[in-house]
Amino acid sequence: MDKATDLLIDNLHNLLKGKPAEAVLEYLFCTFNGEVGFSTSLGAEDQVITHMLAAINKSAYIFTLDTGRLFPETYDLLDLTVKKYGISINIFFPEAKNVEDMVKSKGMNLFYDSIENRKLCCYNRKIEPLKRAFQGLDVWVCGLRHEQSPTRKNIKMIEWDDQNELIKINPLIEWTEQQVWDYIHQNNVPYNRLHDKGFPSIGCQPCTRAIMKGEDIRAGRWWWENPDTRECGLHKPKSI
Repeated sequence: MDKATDLLIDNLHNLLKGKPAEAVLEYLFCTFNGEVGFSTSLGAEDQVITHMLAAINKSAYIFTLDTGRLFPETYDLLDLTVKKYGISINIFFPEAKNVEDMVKSKGMNLFYDSIENRKLCCYNRKIEPLKRAFQGLDVWVCGLRHEQSPTRKNIKMIEWDDQNELIKINPLIEWTEQQVWDYIHQNNVPYNRLHDKGFPSIGCQPCTRAIMKGEDIRAGRWWWENPDTRECGLHKPKSI
């Protein structure tokens, strides 16, 4: 990160600190214009941001990653969201040859065999497509929250993402789970019906399960791993 970017992040922090999420989004998508994008996984937090953006700028650049192994309910929600808000959500797919070679050499469900295999699958299905989605962007808007997992408790609302060389902004970083769901219900925001079946965090179907009462909200993601490693690589954890 150069000095100019460091100064820009400081200025953004001073300008946007304490502002409601809607004000943060409006500033970003008006100021940075075509150089800011919002990545949605169609999770509850991302649906909140999509609802806000649809009221601010229907032509905002929104994109999602279709790994090829999502739940049917996720595809249904994607279609419903686009139709309800009259927006476009750009879909990025994995490179077919990369997935073909990976499955041929490691097996269809390689991710259960080792963390290394799971990270390889996440790279081919998520990280590589994400890099293509980022082309031309300077600012990346996400729906991360501190409460989501131990790997996210030190994330700031505005920070520099070394891995992708972008300014990363999390407008809902301080929101609680209760705030997210209150907003969804009060504003009739469409959400994944799996949330009503014990799935607070939803990713690829083979790597997501419902959680039991009292479990961490991301306990159903890569549940066979240590909680401190349960990230796919899209969001590099801060030290905890």
